[in-house]
Amino acid sequence: MRRRLMMMVALGCGALALTDFAAHWDASATPSPTSTAAPSGLVAQGHALFDSSCASCHGLSAQGISGRAPSLHGVGALAADFYLQTGRMPLPNPKAQPLRTSPAFSPSKIKALVAYVGSFGGPDIPTVQPSRGSLAEGQRLFGLDCAGCHTIQGQGGIVTGAIVPALNQATPRQVGEAVRIGPYVMPRFGEGELTGTEVNSLARYIQSIQHPDNLGGWGIGRIGPIPEGMVAWLLAAAALLLIARLLGERTSEQPERPPRPGGGA
Repeated sequence: MRRRLMMMVALGCGALALTDFAAHWDASATPSPTSTAAPSGLVAQGHALFDSSCASCHGLSAQGISGRAPSLHGVGALAADFYLQTGRMPLPNPKAQPLRTSPAFSPSKIKALVAYVGSFGGPDIPTVQPSRGSLAEGQRLFGLDCAGCHTIQGQGGIVTGAIVPALNQATPRQVGEAVRIGPYVMPRFGEGELTGTEVNSLARYIQSIQHPDNLGGWGIGRIGPIPEGMVAWLLAAAALLLIARLLGERTSEQPERPPRPGGGA
């Protein structure tokens, strides 16, 4: 009786083990779908576009080519969307700095390329909501981390070996993407350096400097107090010269008075 009981327990344990093994095998063999997975048709379209427009530098499987372009495995949809939406890719020369220009592809083609590059894994496109950020905090963070290169008004400049772009066309999503990517010589900020809430604040501040309230009148491109003062002096000098010229012409046009009888003045 005891032997039969032990055999039944052993068979039950074996059946449970087989069931667990089968479930584990099924889970590992079939990848779990994600909410951000792109449709297979869109990925296939992006693959065809990539082969015709990008593979000459990045390789047929986006694995990169040494000395020409890096691998795109793991960069995610985030990097692909940023570089394509801002026209920084494709580059005219592999050694050139990626600068903002008009996108080389239509929005539908960009979407397909982003889906294909994103299929190799990596971070997804971030969601940036400036309305949830703080303008004062954004100004503080921008002055601390960004103004040294971009200037406090986001007008850009020049640093060693690179041109710092102006931010007057950057959208909130592109701000969030650039923060996480660190394009070219720009440092990359992870969640440990800048949280999602802080990125919202940065985007809100950048929006404010793109459309400022010039309470003092003519903004003159917001080029700073010293150049603005020089412009004011030049305009004032031109106005004084014009007034002097008009007064001089008016004086020369007045007729001479005839002398009074008796020789009096």
